[in-house]
Parts: sequence; structure tokens; C-alpha cells
Amino acid sequence: MNKVFEVPLYAYTRSPDQEAAAPVRHAVVVVGAGPVGLAAAIDLAQQGVEVVVLDDNDKVSFGSRAICFAKRPLEILDRLGCGREMVAKGVQWNLGKVFFDDRKVFEFDLLPEGGHEFPAFVNLQQYYVEEYLVHRVRDLQAQGAGIEVRGGNRVTAVEDRGDHAALTVETPEGAYAVEADWLIACDGAGSPIRRMMGLDFVGRVFEDNFLIADVVMEADFPTERWFWFDPPFNRGQSALLHKQPDGVWRIDLQLGWDIDKEAEKAPDKVIPRLKAMLGEDVQFELEWVSIYTFQCRRMERFRHGRVIFAGDAAHQVSPFGARGANGGLQDADNLAWKLKLVMEGRAPDALLDSYDDERIFGADENILNSSRSTDFITPKTETSRLFRDAVLDLAERYPFARPLVNSGRLSVPCTYDGSPLNGPDALPGGPARTRPGAPCPDAPLADGYLLRRLGGHFTLLAINAEAPETLEEDGIVAGRLALTTADDPEGHLRARYLGAAARAVYLIRPDQHVAARFERFDAAALRRALRIATGREVA
Repeated sequence: MNKVFEVPLYAYTRSPDQEAAAPVRHAVVVVGAGPVGLAAAIDLAQQGVEVVVLDDNDKVSFGSRAICFAKRPLEILDRLGCGREMVAKGVQWNLGKVFFDDRKVFEFDLLPEGGHEFPAFVNLQQYYVEEYLVHRVRDLQAQGAGIEVRGGNRVTAVEDRGDHAALTVETPEGAYAVEADWLIACDGAGSPIRRMMGLDFVGRVFEDNFLIADVVMEADFPTERWFWFDPPFNRGQSALLHKQPDGVWRIDLQLGWDIDKEAEKAPDKVIPRLKAMLGEDVQFELEWVSIYTFQCRRMERFRHGRVIFAGDAAHQVSPFGARGANGGLQDADNLAWKLKLVMEGRAPDALLDSYDDERIFGADENILNSSRSTDFITPKTETSRLFRDAVLDLAERYPFARPLVNSGRLSVPCTYDGSPLNGPDALPGGPARTRPGAPCPDAPLADGYLLRRLGGHFTLLAINAEAPETLEEDGIVAGRLALTTADDPEGHLRARYLGAAARAVYLIRPDQHVAARFERFDAAALRRALRIATGREVA
């Protein structure tokens, strides 16, 4: 088995900044070399922005931690150069099953429709994701991109000075000072940057604890998500089972609130619990054990002057629903193109305020869904428990009850309804799923897939419609992608983007969200939509 988390991938080396007489200024400093920090850095580097990543560690995360990566984040990571590796290594799954006691009450398919390049979910240990991202950093460095990951560099002080952020960084060879035009804090749920700035979360901490165990074993369980309510091996509680690569299985067991966390992590406590679940004769080896408490919280604002928070540093959700890492990767996707335009002076500073608007909206959606899941999984009153158990009993026989079962509403991409960047929706009969603010769904074309053709820049998507090769407004250029029904052999493009309309022209943002849509090309309307999408005009 690949013990990548034991190998230093970005070991400490002395940097030229430590020799400088005065603090060196960098365009962007990212604190935290987890999936979100590395994704943000790679996205910026691919756009030509110089970026330095600081992390007090020198290797990828220990333990699988985040394991479920949803389709939209896989599409984002593919644009960053890592998506295909993740799918090739990961365990793909669409099917989930829910059990009550020892009975299966129903199952669900997360991607019942065809016409997508990426699966609904891939199970893959976080350390592999970080490894692929670090390798992508190395590839970009070989191509001359200005990106650097510094291990053994722990930020101990930060100050927003209006036009830049000043940092003190501790290393094995002492401290040094460095400056950043922009600082992106991706330093995790315990975020030292957040604490240094005197900021905190608002939200709920649920009175329950769950044991996570990564178990190495040979088992013939299918590649599905299995969730139990009140199983025989964990009475009055819940359990979850996921398959990962390399014969590793993720098991979550609800423990309750009033426990000794350290004692519950000891092998003499964990192993009997696992044997009760898996059977006395099943041979397994513990790889990683942790205990977590449900938390559904976020910062009141994600942007604080020149310091911008993303991922777990900005928001936390309970893990049922796989919304943590997936939401964080969408933070990075939302932020990078906006920061690039602001840094170049091609968009006003207010464009970065839309990061707050949109990603707080996304965080609140995740927190709402995660809180509802938590309340259903861990009812706090006898009445709530009676309701939940009745729903589970009914779901076994009656389809109407199945949508009420909530073992974790699984991560879906956020549609930014009400965003200040949304332009007109002027496509009569257009599908609701591709309204302004929505993420673009993929579709198979005669020569590949749509999202791969869209790339990571402003695009005029013209379907059965005339449009010029480029549209420019205030120095922002949108290139044309012209398609017709001949490019749509399976009809998915028509279904997802035209609906009842015969033609359409979409303005697509660099993060592949719809900015505006029209029945035909209208230069004045599209230029205005481009100004709205870059924060230069209010809709």
C-alpha cells in the first residue's frame, strides 16, 4: 500500500526570502497546503499569478480524512490537471443504500442520467488528492510558472496593512518576515490565521461524537455507500461504510455525547466495535482512527481586507453529505478568477466582495442541508426519534416516504441565485438548471465534452445562433464556442441548455457558472452582462 502520507513531499529548504534585508513582497501567499490551498494556488499559477504556499508540515495529510469527491469538484480538479488521476485511482460510485436495524429500507442513484464525463462521486483518500496536487505544482514549476510550496514554514503573526498583508513565518532555522499583496487562508478548521485576527465562527455545535476508522481489509462488500440507522452492532446509534482504494474501508460509528474521546480512540475500544460490525472472523488492520464532533458553523464574512478565508478555515459542516472538501474546492474555484482580474486592474475591488456573497450563500446552503441531516441522524427528543423511525419503516414499502429519509443529502454544486454578478435571463423556455448563477452541466459533444471545451475563461456559448468570435468590454474578452445540433449527437446539450428554445447565447464565467443567457446575440446586452459579471455594473 502507498504510504504517501509518510513521505515528505515538500520538505523544508531555506528560501531566498530568509536572506533578504527587508521583507519580500509576493503577489499571493496561500497558508495551508491541503486540497483547497493547493487548488487555489494552482488555479492562480495557471493564470500567470505568482503564488507562494506556506505550510508548517512537509507532507500530505495523515489518514484519509476527506474521501468523497463529488462530480463538480472533480470537474474543477480536471481543469487544474488532477481530475483524471483521481478518477483512475478512486473508487467510483453512484448507488447508496439505507438500512434500519438489519433491513434495507431503500436505495438511491446519485447520477441517474447519462451524458457526463465524470461520475457522481469518487472515494479517494485525501492524501492521494494532495499528492496529485503537489505533483501538479511540480509540473507547473517545470513549465516556468511562479508557484512554490514551502514546507516547515509556520505563520505565527499576520497583519492587514491596507494595501498588503504582513506575515511572520517560523522555520527550523528561525523566523523571517514576508509580505503579500493578498493572503488566502486555507489553514483548516482550527485556522491559526483566523485566531490571530481575532475572528471566530457563528453557528451550531451538535452534542454528538462519531468515531472514524480507516480499516485495511479484504471484503466483498459492493462499491456503494451503506448507512445504518439503529443497527444491531451499534444500538441506538448510526453507522456508515465506504470503500476506498488499496483495500481501505472508511467506517463511521456514532458514539454519543458524554464520552472520553481519548479512551474511545484506543485499539482495545475500537477493535471490539469493528468486530461487532464486521464479524469476529473478519481480519482487518487499523490504519487511522479519529473522533469528530458535528459542527455547522461559518465566519460572518470570508473576506477581511487583504485576507480571504476559504475551505474549513471559513466554514465547517458535519461530514455526512461530503460537503466540506467539496465546498472548499468550490471556494477556490470562485475566488481565483476574481482575484486575478482585480490584481490586474481589469475589475474593481468590489468583485471580491461577490466572493463573500456567493460563497457565504453556498456555505449557508451546505450548513442548512448538513444541519437537517444531523437532526435526522441524531434526534434530540423522543418525538423526533419516533418520527424518524416511522419514516424509516414507511420508506421500506412506500415511495412517498423515501425523500424524507436523510442520511446525509450529498454534495451538489451551488446555484448562485440572487448573486450580484447575475445578468439577464432572456431565454424563453430555457431550462431552469442553466439559469444565471447555475453551474454549467456537462454534455457529450461529437468531439469530446462541453466543460472541457469551455475551459476557464469568459465564453460566449452560442448554440444554433450567430455570434462573433470575441466580445470585449473594459479589457475583458469573451471567446466564442459555437455549437449546433450536429455537435450534439445524444441530445443532452439541447435538453440542458435549450429546453423549449430553438437557439441560445450564454455568457459563461471562468468558473463555468452561467452569467446570463439570451435567445440570440445582442452586443449591447451581452456587454452589459459582462460588466455585471465583473462587478463593474449593478444588475
